[in-house]
Amino acid sequence: MQDPNEDTEWNDILRDFGILPPKEEPKDEIEEMVLRLQKEAMVKPFEKMTLAQLKEAEDEFDEEDMQAIETYRKKRLQEWRALKKKQKFGELREISGNQYVNEVTNAEKDVWVIIHLYRSSIPMCLLVNQHLSLLARKFPETKFVKAIVNSCIQHYHDNCLPTIFVYKNGQIEAKFIGIIECGGINLKLEELEWKLAEVGAIQTDLEENPKKDIVDMMVSSIKNTSIHDDSNSSNSDNDNI
Repeated sequence: MQDPNEDTEWNDILRDFGILPPKEEPKDEIEEMVLRLQKEAMVKPFEKMTLAQLKEAEDEFDEEDMQAIETYRKKRLQEWRALKKKQKFGELREISGNQYVNEVTNAEKDVWVIIHLYRSSIPMCLLVNQHLSLLARKFPETKFVKAIVNSCIQHYHDNCLPTIFVYKNGQIEAKFIGIIECGGINLKLEELEWKLAEVGAIQTDLEENPKKDIVDMMVSSIKNTSIHDDSNSSNSDNDNI
């Protein structure tokens, strides 16, 4: 097969008639490198600096650079403020009972607040605190707090712990009281995430309930047990006839 880029009279004729595409010019690697370096040189050094570095290097720039830097600094500050506004929480904070009203009931408008009432002597409470700490970092737009139960409610029974309340605009939107409602002693992080997402407190990227297979298995087991009991009952009735 003939090379369409070959320098032949026949190929030239075919190119003139548009049958062959124009001949590819060999790329000059040196020229490409020069163009790339020129393009990189056009990028002002301040565009790669942090705000602190910009402050330190102010004396090294001319007036034109300083104007560009000021515009760039304002842009970076706006981006930083927008990020801080979105990520206003990001940790599981400890509060006391006398902070409950301000931190939870009277929290900012439209902010979801998740509070865990716990005792450190209860292993399940420690597990929930561990999971909530990770979820607080994953969902910084939601406020996560914890409080030793005695500082909030006197004589609260251990059977009711862990207790998780979910607030929004001063109202309790959901509550999980006791080990069973909180997910059981083998509670996994994804399971707690799903519980909180179901009530709207966080926006999860989980596509389905992590416990779905377990629930399906339990339902199937209950059905099989029911069928087995019905069968035994029927057989017993026949024997009595």
